[in-house]
Amino acid sequence: MAKSINRYFHFLASSKNAKPSGRLWFPAADVYQTPDGWLVKVELAGVAAEEIEIDIQGSHLHIAGCRRDKVCAVGMTYQQMEITYSRFEKTLNFPDSIDGACIEHNFDNGLLIIHLRKTEETKP
Repeated sequence: MAKSINRYFHFLASSKNAKPSGRLWFPAADVYQTPDGWLVKVELAGVAAEEIEIDIQGSHLHIAGCRRDKVCAVGMTYQQMEITYSRFEKTLNFPDSIDGACIEHNFDNGLLIIHLRKTEETKP
């Protein structure tokens, strides 16, 4: 399953220079240190896997994308809207460089799960 999920993720050479347009939201994230690296969980309910971009630069993990409202149809008007549909960004800072870490990720029940496993070049 990981291979089929991988094709939906875009690893960007440089997303730092990208400028968001419109209202930006910042998803919640949990970060755990594990014996072999890091585990990151990002809350992305309603975001399609193909909308997610992941970039690692030094000790920073940058996750960006867009949540789109696919339910709107001609003739519909809203009564109440609380969910943000637009671009999102999340940058997580790690105490050491994560460049070269082995990355495994999947999308499970609205959570993006990223495993960053240490390699010889990322071990202190």
